[in-house]
Amino acid sequence: MITQITEQEKISKTVLKGLTLKELKEFFEAAGEKRYRGEQVFEWMYGHLIDNFDQMENIPKYLRKKLNSFCELITLKLHSVEESKITGTRKYIFETKDNFKIESVIIPEAKRTTLCISTQVGCPLDCKFCATGLMGYKRNLTTGEIFDQFLLASKDYKLSQITNIVYMGMGEPLLNFNNTLKSLKIFSEEKTRGISLKKITVSTAGIPHKIIELADSQIGVKIAFSLHSLFDETRSKIMPINKKYNLSSNLEAIRYYVNKTKTRVTFEYVMFNDLNDREDDFHALVKLCKSLPCKVNVIPFNSIAHMFPTGISKELKPSPKQRIEEFVQKLRDKGITVTVRFTQGDDIAAACGQLAYKFENN
Repeated sequence: MITQITEQEKISKTVLKGLTLKELKEFFEAAGEKRYRGEQVFEWMYGHLIDNFDQMENIPKYLRKKLNSFCELITLKLHSVEESKITGTRKYIFETKDNFKIESVIIPEAKRTTLCISTQVGCPLDCKFCATGLMGYKRNLTTGEIFDQFLLASKDYKLSQITNIVYMGMGEPLLNFNNTLKSLKIFSEEKTRGISLKKITVSTAGIPHKIIELADSQIGVKIAFSLHSLFDETRSKIMPINKKYNLSSNLEAIRYYVNKTKTRVTFEYVMFNDLNDREDDFHALVKLCKSLPCKVNVIPFNSIAHMFPTGISKELKPSPKQRIEEFVQKLRDKGITVTVRFTQGDDIAAACGQLAYKFENN
């Protein structure tokens, strides 16, 4: 029974935010309650986006009282919001219970509004073009912290306007695999409000065995692969993870994912001047794209000067606009689907690759 909880457990409350439907049913059953109470709480948390037990109207008063005593729902609090005066891009800074800051971004476009969420406090991969990589790494986010970015942003921005979610914020989602997968399972439930899995994309820098594991999970979410070069030497220079998991192993895993899930992969391609925008790069990219269902998302390199980079990070420059336009047009002439992620929110350091929050007191 819930009443049979130790004094230590009273101090350390059970966090229900982040539990899947199956886990919530099991929790209430173990507490001596009916399993359907788990369904009710699930719907309040993830369907109605309620973070207060007292507002769960179909939960008996005695049970709400116990839940207030021994459980909690809130994992993040909103620290601050910045909005671009140019594009309307909105950057959210959230604070965790252990006083770390993470960032999420809402990107409004003509036909969609995308929420970009984080999966880690910082990132351990040290990609040379990414501000998050320069800030270091502290820990994985919990499943509840991943979902609460959606909940809090939805309450601020209006849920009905958020049409898509991308796991492309701080961190490498596949290095926080279990919590990323649990959050996707929560989004996949009919009782969860607002977002279909068809509108969710998980981005990865390339962890081959985890790409395969995600495929085998049968969750069927879209995947985006941070490609940026078809040459191992170049890719290793800007993405150290490539030294451990090279292109060959990653592309083999991507092919498995595409075949297993019957989806097409998105290749993310940040363009750097005289590094990956040459003729050889173009031909290599065309060859790859002809070999499997895919589209290419071309991204102009966004400055990370606000992180005071050194070494190669300081040397990287964006490809000239005309060269990007020519590169994109040549890809399209070859029948390849290409989108260009035009810079949005760089005036508030919220554009692709710019998310970072310095660890001030931790």
